[in-house]
Formats: sequence, structure tokens, C-alpha cells
Amino acid sequence: MNFPFYIAKRYLRSKSGNNAINFITIIALIGVVLGAASLFVVLSGFAGLKDFTLQFSTIVDPALKAETAIGKSFLLTEDEVSKLNNIEEIALYSKVIEERVFIASEDKTYLHAYIKGVDEHFQFVNTIDSVIVQGGWLDQKSNQIVVGWGISRNLSFGVLDYAKTVNLYVPKPGKGIISSTKSAFNTVNAINVGIFDINETLNDKYIYASINLAQQLLNYKPNQISSIEFRLKEGIDQAVARQKIKDVLGDKIILKNRMQLNDALYKMLNAENLFVYLLITLVSMLLIFNVIGSIIMMILEKKENLNSLFSVGVTIKNLRKIFFYQGSLITLLGTILGLLIGVIIVSLQTQFSLVMLTPSLPYPTPIKFKNFFIVFFTISILGVLASKIASRRITKTLIEAN
Repeated sequence: MNFPFYIAKRYLRSKSGNNAINFITIIALIGVVLGAASLFVVLSGFAGLKDFTLQFSTIVDPALKAETAIGKSFLLTEDEVSKLNNIEEIALYSKVIEERVFIASEDKTYLHAYIKGVDEHFQFVNTIDSVIVQGGWLDQKSNQIVVGWGISRNLSFGVLDYAKTVNLYVPKPGKGIISSTKSAFNTVNAINVGIFDINETLNDKYIYASINLAQQLLNYKPNQISSIEFRLKEGIDQAVARQKIKDVLGDKIILKNRMQLNDALYKMLNAENLFVYLLITLVSMLLIFNVIGSIIMMILEKKENLNSLFSVGVTIKNLRKIFFYQGSLITLLGTILGLLIGVIIVSLQTQFSLVMLTPSLPYPTPIKFKNFFIVFFTISILGVLASKIASRRITKTLIEAN
């Protein structure tokens, strides 16, 4: 039997004759419990916030997107189209043209929009239909557009508002002095048939139109596009699909997945998550370091017992192990209790919507396995460190002192 571990368990189970030490031990245990529970709840909350944010920002993002590597567009040949059609991992793909445009409606202008010309497959590659809150999707053989809620609000036009003309402008390439608006811009008249609502950034940015309208506005060739968006078949290996697409399109494109398309957003959310994790860990550290005080008080109370054990041949190293194990057991017990309390709190939030993001939307708090691991690892490391620091207080001089 491991003698130090056996004694540590006995000390942990038995009550001290000094009520102050019992109270300090309970406070130390509560500190560990609070640290573990609060860290688990906060990590679950941020996991829910991250999932909630990404589900809106990536709702119109494809599984893979091939963007031009040089310039604003590239040419897609018939041979490349044929080869893409033969890639079995691809369920469907949509050709896209994207460029900045100016919008004018009566006496109002909007300078920060991007037109996204898409073909007839786009609504099947992405779930764009699910975010259209007014009207419907556009007809490919028309000058119909679908705009974001922010653009519609800024220009004060609605769906099928024939009383208001909507003009799209793109600067013409070339040199020389601009003598008129007609010579400076390509322009088309459009009618808005739908309004989408995804998030503030996308609502203020995008106008969807047919790919033919975009080609007309930008003077693009029939096979000239900005990107290709892919929907992959269920259960396939994305890495295999990436390689096959890359083999077909070569170095003229850069292939990105959903995470890479939202790289800035992922970095921001991860940075916020890390900051809060470090902050809660710091608070937990202050709580858990009560273990140091508890063990030191126990060492002082058990000094006579330690002297007796030392006299019968127990080494200083094993005496230190007794209190190291005791502190570690307090940490282990507190972590398990804290995780249990954290799961109960998160489950209550999921079941009864105790905290709301909006009057109709509860704060999402998913229970994820990795959060169990992070909490257990973090609190265990802090507890073991506190136990190690406290147990180092045992020295031969301390034990032999009267």
C-alpha cells in the first residue's frame, strides 16, 4: 500500500480538533468547486455564442469556394467545366461574379454595396432561401435583384416597388477625362424582388443578381467569373474533393473552406474566448490557492504526528507526499463536484431558458466534451501546483522544532 496516500485519505476524511482548520478546509473545497463550475459555465456560454454567431455568418457560405488567385476574375473553360462535372465528391456548384457597385434610388445613393451575380444553381448550393424575409428569389432571365435588409432600409425601397427605380452603377475601365455619368459608368435598371436578413455586415453589403446581369454590367465574357462555390456530397472526405478541384483549376484559384472564408470572425471569437478563459482561470487560481492555506494549517496542527512518523523512519519526501496527495484529493473532489454543478446549471439553461439573448431567444449553452477536458485539466494543474507549494513547507527543521 502507498503509505503517504493512505495517510492523506485518513486526514481528508477525519475532522480536525480545531474548528478553524475544518472551516478553512471547507472554504478551500468550495473555492475549487466554484472555480470548476464557473469555468465550465463560461466555456459553455462562449461555445454557444460562437455557434450562434457562426450559424448566421456562414449560412450562405459554401463547403468550398474557389476564388481567383490573381486579379478579380478568371476564365473557366469548357474542358474544366466537364472535368468538374465528373468529380464524384461534388454534389453541385455555382459560378459567381462579385464586384463593388454603386446604387441609386430616386434621390438616395449607396456606395458600399457588392453585386453578387449567381447562376441558377446558387440557391441549391447555399441555403439562401432560408434567410429571405420578404419577397422571394430572383429569376435568372430578368433584371431582378435581392438585397440585404440594410441596403433596403438605407435606400427606402421594398419588394416589387415599381414606383422607385433602382439603378446599379460600375465604373468603366479606361483613361482620360470623365465628361458625363454615361461615359464613366456602366449602368442597369433593376427591380428588387426580395430582402434577406443574415447579419448586419452582410445585410449592408450584398445585392444578389443573375450572373447574366452581372456580366452585362461588368462587360465580362460568358466564361469569365470571380469564383465557384461548391456543395459537397454527404460523408465525403473534403481533402479529397479539394485536391481534385485543385487538379482541375490549377494555380489560378485559391480554394477555401467555411472557416477560411470567415477567418477574421473565427480569430475574433477565439481571441475573446481565450481572454475570458484566462480571466476566469485567474479568478479560479485565487480561489484554489486557498488549498495552500488549508494544507499549511493542517501541517501545523499535525506537527506532532509528523514528528512521530519522522522518528520511526518516514522520510521528509514521504511526509511531503502526504499533504501533496491531500491537496490533490481536495482538488479532484472539488473539480468533480464543480463540473457536476456546472452541468446542472447549463442543463437548466437549456431546458428552462433562464437567461435570454432576446425576449424570444434563449442564450445557447451546448455541453461539449472538450470543455470537460479543459476544465478538468486547468483546475487539476492549479490544484496540484497549490498542493506542491504547500507541501514544500515541510522541512526537518519544522518537524523537529518544539
